[in-house]
Amino acid sequence: MRTLPRPIPPLAIRAYTATTALGRGRDAQADGLANRRSGLRRNDFPTTAPGEAPLDCWIGRVEGLEDAALPARLARWECRNNRLAWLALQQDGMLAAVEQAIARHGAGRVALVVGTSTSSIGASEEAYARLHEDADGGLHFPADLARDEIHTPHSLGAFLQDATGIKGPCMTVATACSSSAKVFAQAARLIHAGVVDAALVGGIDTLCGSVLFGFNALQLVSPEPCRPFDTRRVGLSLGEAGGYALLEAASPGDAGLQLRGYGESSDAHHMSAPHPDGLGARLAMADALARAGIDAGEVGYLNLHGTATPANDAIEAAAVASLFPDTLHASSTKGWTGHTLGAAGIVESVIALLALETGLLPGILNSDRHDPACGPQIRFDNSEAPIRHAMNNSFGFGGNNASLVFGRA
Repeated sequence: MRTLPRPIPPLAIRAYTATTALGRGRDAQADGLANRRSGLRRNDFPTTAPGEAPLDCWIGRVEGLEDAALPARLARWECRNNRLAWLALQQDGMLAAVEQAIARHGAGRVALVVGTSTSSIGASEEAYARLHEDADGGLHFPADLARDEIHTPHSLGAFLQDATGIKGPCMTVATACSSSAKVFAQAARLIHAGVVDAALVGGIDTLCGSVLFGFNALQLVSPEPCRPFDTRRVGLSLGEAGGYALLEAASPGDAGLQLRGYGESSDAHHMSAPHPDGLGARLAMADALARAGIDAGEVGYLNLHGTATPANDAIEAAAVASLFPDTLHASSTKGWTGHTLGAAGIVESVIALLALETGLLPGILNSDRHDPACGPQIRFDNSEAPIRHAMNNSFGFGGNNASLVFGRA
């Protein structure tokens, strides 16, 4: 029999924020969820290939990002992904909270752990589309995109290190759609090991041709707004988003929200399909509950990965039903934001934290025909109830699974 991990000391969440197609900051997310207002729109995202028609699908696009240029001191990092990283950092007092953490602990005692799946690949797409030939026949990027620092997977982490002044360990996690959930686990280990006293965690992913056409090539993109856990679901709606949380070791007498547990697993089953029995999903959820020191029945809300692809939803629902009682309120919120890939973990953790703070338990948008293969835990309608614990599931390609448990102090 497998030995479960022991409970861990809780970490205080000093600040948190998200920016999505619903708007900028926590209030925009809470308003959209409460009023069941989707941020999805018919695809109008420009691509770099001349004459290339947009895909017939729906997307979650952050409004106004094209006009949100980086400040002059950060201009060398200019690209869509880093623009969104900077924009999200301005919301809900997040940058001020980071500055206060640096003042308390010192810049070298604050870690930066962020997740992304594509980083700034949109800038690389544009650079290749605009290659020019010199007199000797050599090909070169255009001058405005000949910046090595934006053409790497670590562009996001390096940019945020420059933008915030954090000088502790800096890591960019790229495990597909679990990226910005796994950052919580990584930060917890750094803090519990005494390497740092605080950590800024988060995730950013932006729309680009590789994302839209890549997922379409896998036949995973829906031509209509996604319908998680609905019998008519045919695929996902892609989105872009960014968000952050600031973590510190909890002090005696702390009030507020906390990270209570995390679980990680690897299916090692298939490049893109989940384990058919949901083995990795169950392992991640069970370990998160064990580290939180709670039973499954104590969870009031579970934000599901719920991509609206036929296989993912059925397998996740079965894994949830094997662990949790029928009374659990579980839902996917991707009908509001789209699937934000490497940012899904942080965005949906923010939604779980909002559920703890406000008592609003979101349902599912666009879905009204419950798949009988999915258990009674799956709820389509919003509900309200005071809860003590909330969870988030994020499952990525290759079977990279992460589950998080949040609670009140």
